[in-house]
Amino acid sequence: MANRWVGALVLSCVLTIAPGMAGGGQDAASAKNAAQARAALDAMVKALGGDAWMQMQNREYEGRTAAFYQGKPSGGTTEFWQFHAWPDKDRTEYTKHRDVVQMVIGRVGWEVIFSGKKELPKEQVDDFLRRRDHSIEMVVKEWLKDPATMLIYEGQHLAERHLAEQVTLISAKNEAVTIDLDLQTHLPLRRTFEWRDPVYKDKNEDAEEYDNYRPVDGFPTPFNITRFRNGEMVNQLFLFKASYNQALPADEFNPDVAATRIVKK
Repeated sequence: MANRWVGALVLSCVLTIAPGMAGGGQDAASAKNAAQARAALDAMVKALGGDAWMQMQNREYEGRTAAFYQGKPSGGTTEFWQFHAWPDKDRTEYTKHRDVVQMVIGRVGWEVIFSGKKELPKEQVDDFLRRRDHSIEMVVKEWLKDPATMLIYEGQHLAERHLAEQVTLISAKNEAVTIDLDLQTHLPLRRTFEWRDPVYKDKNEDAEEYDNYRPVDGFPTPFNITRFRNGEMVNQLFLFKASYNQALPADEFNPDVAATRIVKK
C-alpha cells in the first residue's frame, strides 16, 4: 500500500511542477481517476444516509466486545455501551453494571472506576486517536473539504467475499486512508491506514471490517465490526442495539460527573 501512495504522490508532483513534461493525456487520466474516486465516495455517503448522515450529531452502540491476541481469543466477551458525539467526544461504558467508564474528550483520555478517575495510558489514547483521526466519518467530513486532498480510484477487486471498489484518500499531511466499498450497495466493507511506530519506526497497518448491516433510524449500521493490526485480528464488536441523534445529557462527557455517579452505585 505504501508504494502505491508514494507513486501517486510522485505522479502528482510531476503533473503539478511540469505539466508539459507529463503530457495532457496523463493529466486528463489523473483527473478522470479522481472523478471516479469522488463518484464512489459520493455513492457511499448516499448509501449511508446522505445529508442526514453528514449532519449526524451523535450515535450510541450497545453490544459485546471480544479481544484477540495473535488472532486467538484472549478472554471472554464484555458488555459495552459506546457513545460518540461529533467530532471529538467519545465515551464507552463496560460491564453489565456500567461501572468502568472510559472517555476521550478532544485529545485527552480518562478512565473512571469506583475509586475515582485517572488519565488513560498515553499509548492507549494515541491508538484511539489514530483510529478516530482516520475514521470514515473523519475523512469524509474533514479531509474532503481540503482541496489538497488527493483521491485515487484503485479499481475493483474482491473484499470480504464481495466485489468492491477501492478508493484511497491522501491528505495534505501525506496521511492515507483506503476504503473498500461494496459494488452493489456502496456501503463500506473495510477501512485501512498505515502509521509509523514513534519508538521503533516500523510501519503498522490498522484495518476495520464492517459486516451485517441493518437499518437503524434510517442509517445502515454494521452490527459486526472487526479490527485488525498488521493482518491479525485484535478486536470484535457485536452490536445488539444502535441509535442516532439522541438528546444526550449536557454532562454526558464529563468524567467528574461519571465518577460521582459510579460512587453512588
